[in-house]
Amino acid sequence: MHLDAQDFRSFYYRSALGRVAQRRIRDKLLTMWPENAKGETVVGYGFAVPLLRPFLSTARRVIGLMPAPQGVLRWPAGQPNVSVLCEEVMWPIDTGVVDRLVMLHGLETSGDATALLDEAYRVLGPGGRAVFIVPNRAGLWSRSDRTPFGYGRPYSTGQLEAQLKQHGFVIMRHAAALYQPPSHRRFWLRTGPMLEKVGHGVPSIVGGVLLVEASKQVREKPKSGLGEAVKRPLSVLEGLGAAKPTPSRRTGPDPDAAPTRHNRQGGQNGRLAMDVGQGAP
Repeated sequence: MHLDAQDFRSFYYRSALGRVAQRRIRDKLLTMWPENAKGETVVGYGFAVPLLRPFLSTARRVIGLMPAPQGVLRWPAGQPNVSVLCEEVMWPIDTGVVDRLVMLHGLETSGDATALLDEAYRVLGPGGRAVFIVPNRAGLWSRSDRTPFGYGRPYSTGQLEAQLKQHGFVIMRHAAALYQPPSHRRFWLRTGPMLEKVGHGVPSIVGGVLLVEASKQVREKPKSGLGEAVKRPLSVLEGLGAAKPTPSRRTGPDPDAAPTRHNRQGGQNGRLAMDVGQGAP
């Protein structure tokens, strides 16, 4: 189920809680990417444009993709538009040209998460990095429909990482954000920064959203063994070309050998000569 783009704008830009959520998630993203993607191509999908503003001045190109069922908004205000309306699983981006990808309000509301992750993998270049931001199924934000995080399918860290691995992504790290309750009351808004600091240091406190960073690692295709088989002779033929004749150590006839016809005839002639010599005067 996709929310309308107007609903996202009302939450993130016109409500105090939405501006707090935007700031908390963006700060966490910047801790994961402190270099600000200088000179790289950065793409956001879903409604990720609130998180892309820090990259406008440093990245080579910034693109905000918004799925057709959600609708599109012009962004950023007062600057050249970078928002693009697209099909959910057919992005107007060439294969392997994206260096950084941010997905917010895209995976949990998708009607075909498998095809969506395949498309995300396709556009990433070798070594490209992506951050997938989803509602935490154990957190408070996924249980309240007062925010966009209460819609769609929430995830646990293990579920999200397993799904990413099935599509070829390599998990790098994960984090959480939004430790304060999803309440518009001033008390929770004022104590939000303190709860955020405490939540990062106490494992038992569960954040409202999960951030999982993954990379695209392209494995080298194994080379065919035919080339090596042609270069190397068969093992059964090894050594045939290196054989050299060696002279025999025997210099005379073998005394144990059976007499041949030539030898027998020579012996008879010898005995005849001896007999004639003995009969001569």
